[in-house]
Amino acid sequence: MSEDKAKNIETKGEGMVDEGIGRLKDAAGGLTGNVGMQAEGKIDQLSGMARQEFADLYDEGEGKLERAVTFVRERPLFSLGIAAVLGTIMGLIFIPRRKG
Repeated sequence: MSEDKAKNIETKGEGMVDEGIGRLKDAAGGLTGNVGMQAEGKIDQLSGMARQEFADLYDEGEGKLERAVTFVRERPLFSLGIAAVLGTIMGLIFIPRRKG
């Protein structure tokens, strides 16, 4: 397993733990009437959810990057053609023309 995958799994696990702790704090605050603890629990829940979502987005991005690299390796000339066409189009759009 690569180091990035292990780090990503660790981040996702930390997010799950944070979310769980947040749920417990929220419930304990609700039972005891401690609004501060309840709010802290909700913040921990959101933090945990955000960590998990970040890990999921990283996985998706990494998969797309791997597919792109494979495409370029399998079809280098076609990839170069695509880059040339896109570069030309972007040049036509963003580089101002002289009026003369």
